[in-house]
Amino acid sequence: MRFKLFPPTSLAVLLVFSAYPIYAQVAPAGVAKTLPLNVGVGFSNYDSAFGSQNLSQGSDRLSGATLWLDYDPTWFPGRLSGLGLMAQGRDLNFGHQSNQPFLREDVGSGGAIYRWNRFFLVRPYGEFLMGFGNADYLTPHDVHYHQTRTVTTAGGGAEFDAYHRLWVRADYEYEWWPNFFITGLSLEGKDPAAKLDPQGITVGVTYHFSQGFSR
Repeated sequence: MRFKLFPPTSLAVLLVFSAYPIYAQVAPAGVAKTLPLNVGVGFSNYDSAFGSQNLSQGSDRLSGATLWLDYDPTWFPGRLSGLGLMAQGRDLNFGHQSNQPFLREDVGSGGAIYRWNRFFLVRPYGEFLMGFGNADYLTPHDVHYHQTRTVTTAGGGAEFDAYHRLWVRADYEYEWWPNFFITGLSLEGKDPAAKLDPQGITVGVTYHFSQGFSR
C-alpha cells in the first residue's frame, strides 16, 4: 500500500485538530476531562462509480482506511447543541481487480457534523464535507491518468456506545466529483463534463476524549 500526501488545505485542518491531544496533556485535569475531541479510524468499501461505464467486467469497488477527527465546540450557543466540526481523510487503494480501470482514490475534507441526542446506546448523526480528491485510473487504451478535483460529500450514520468513551461507528457517504472526465478522454457514451459519484460505507471505532459526550 502506498500513501500520498493530502492537499495542503486538508492537511492543515487535520494538524489543527491533532493539536488538541497535546493541549489535553498539559491542561489541568478538570479541563482535560472535558476535551471535546473525537478521534476515529475505520475500514471503508466504496463503489468507484466506474462500473456503469461498462469498462470493467469484474468488481469496481475499492477498499481502504479512513481517519476522522471531530470537534464539538463548547462555545456554541445552546440552540446549536449537537453541531460540531469534522475533518476526514480516506485512502482507497486496494481490492480492485486486474481488469478494473479505477486504481485509487484518496480524499481529504472538512466540514460540519450534527449529532442528535442519543437513544439508549445509539446516537445518529449527519455530515456535510468539502475538500479535495485524487484519483488514478486507466483509459480503455491502458493509459494511466491522475486527476485532482474538489469533492463534496454528504452522509450520515450512527455511533453505538461500546464501552466508556469507545464508540463503534457505521457510516454511509455519497461523493460528487464534478467535471471529472476531461475532453477527448471521456468514457463511451459519457459527457466529457460528467461528474464521478463514488459512494460507500465505513465501519470503525471512535474514541471520545470528552466525558460529556454521552449527554
